[in-house]
Amino acid sequence: MSMTISGHAAASGFEAPLEVLSGCHRRVERQCATLRRLVAHLLERDPDEDARAAAAAVMCCFDTATRDHHADEEMDLFPALIESMAGSDAICIRELIDLLTLEHRALHFRWQRLREVLHAIAAGDSVSLDPTDVEPFICMYERHIAREEAELLPMASRLLGDDALTEIGKAMRQRRDGPHVGRAPDGSSELATGLHCLVVRGPIT
Repeated sequence: MSMTISGHAAASGFEAPLEVLSGCHRRVERQCATLRRLVAHLLERDPDEDARAAAAAVMCCFDTATRDHHADEEMDLFPALIESMAGSDAICIRELIDLLTLEHRALHFRWQRLREVLHAIAAGDSVSLDPTDVEPFICMYERHIAREEAELLPMASRLLGDDALTEIGKAMRQRRDGPHVGRAPDGSSELATGLHCLVVRGPIT
C-alpha cells in the first residue's frame, strides 16, 4: 500500500521526492507481479513474444529505476535524515539506514543472478526461470518495501523540512537527467515515472 505524505505542501514530480520514492515502490511491485506470472508462463511454453517483452520490462525496471531509487536513498535521503538529527541521539535512524543499505546490497546480489536468465529470455533463448530464484528475490523486495513505507518515508516526512526535501528532489532529478533520458508530460524524466519502461500487456500481465 502506498503511503500518504503529510505535513508538506502538495506538489508533483521531483518537487515531492518522498512521493516519487513511494511511487517507485509501486512500479517495483508491478514488475514483481509480472515476474511471478512469467515463471508460470514459461512452464507452459518457450519464450514467445510476450515472454520476451515481459523479461525486457522487468530488466528495464531493475536495471534503471531501482538503481536510481537506491541511490536516491543512500546518497540523498539517508544523509539528510542523519543531518536532521545533528546534536541528537540518532541511533534508531542509523540502525534503520544501516539495515536498509544492507538490504539494497542483498537485493542487488540476487538481481544480478536473476538478470542473467531474464537476459536470455529477452533474447528468445529457451531457458527456464526457476521459481526458487524468483520467489526469494520478490519476497525480499516486498519486505524491504514494507519497511520503507512503514518506517523510512513517514520518518522522513516528520523530520525533513521543505528546504531539505527541495534539495533531495533536485538531486533526484539530476541523477535521471541526461542526453538519453526522455521527458514525461510533467517535465520529470521518464525514468522517474516509469514511462520509458515497457508496459507489458496480454497474458503475462
